[in-house]
Amino acid sequence: MSTNGGKPTPRRIGILVFDGVKMLDFVGPAEVFVEANQSTSGYEVVLVSADGEDVQTSIGARVTVGCSAADAGRFDTVVIPGSELHPSRFVTPDVLAAARQLSWSTRRLASICSGAFVLAELGLFDGRRATTHWKFTADLARRFPAVAVEADAIFVRDGNLYSSAGVVAGVDLALALVEEDHGADVARRVAQSLVVYMQRAGGQSQFSASLTGPAPRSSVVRAAVDAICADPAFPHTVQTLAARARVSVRHLTRLFRSELERSPAEYVAYIRFGLARDMLHAGHTVTEAAMAAGYGSSEALRRAFIARLGVSPRKYQQRFRSTLTDLTTEAAS
Repeated sequence: MSTNGGKPTPRRIGILVFDGVKMLDFVGPAEVFVEANQSTSGYEVVLVSADGEDVQTSIGARVTVGCSAADAGRFDTVVIPGSELHPSRFVTPDVLAAARQLSWSTRRLASICSGAFVLAELGLFDGRRATTHWKFTADLARRFPAVAVEADAIFVRDGNLYSSAGVVAGVDLALALVEEDHGADVARRVAQSLVVYMQRAGGQSQFSASLTGPAPRSSVVRAAVDAICADPAFPHTVQTLAARARVSVRHLTRLFRSELERSPAEYVAYIRFGLARDMLHAGHTVTEAAMAAGYGSSEALRRAFIARLGVSPRKYQQRFRSTLTDLTTEAAS
């Protein structure tokens, strides 16, 4: 951040909007930057369109913009949001020209959701890592083979280029940018004010463990799954789960195998491991992750990681470091 007569000059955040832009894709990150101004006079958010005209969002609301891309001037950060429309419909020549112009006058460039297709179309992701919403990752990889698509990441940084998965992942990315600019304390206060998680690491899966794999079909299995996910650290057994669901142990086991392709015990282990892994992604210690996930000790978690992944939790965490570690290390290099 530069200074003007000793007074810090806010970082200008340019957000390119267009007809059909997904409102949450740009409003979420914008609110993060604006909320950060409660702790530091850090940001000026400017909405930009290709021609300076107002745009109509995905929900039909019209949004007033501050300027055209040609008149926007320099930005610290430019954000390209996505749309509910297919990229073939919203990635127009006007949007591409505006994004190209903005990319020439910014320190860092970020895409949200299918906004990644804009940067990919411009060739900016060639030879770089990037992500987008899970439903678009296969299409992004197919259309742009020079892009190293990380299909399951919440967000990715490669140099001065950032990309995130859909909608709320844009909030995660914006919090990481605030943390990079102003430190963890400011980012934490923003997260608390907005009542969101402080940090879902960039390498973390777009899905929690409970959202992957087959979904429960019966109310019996759903009741058991809800109990496990609500309190993974509880000493769940097939007996306690069967009693909760008011069925026999044999019947519950049969339903679990039929619907979830796992026994109740295997499902408990699966959820616990996913929770522990995500806590490590977010920067918690091995002991904290082990206790929260119900392993009882860090040694028990170590054995689980070696059995499943062939590496210890500590080595795994070193490979997939927390957001702050990744960003500060790269910024210093």
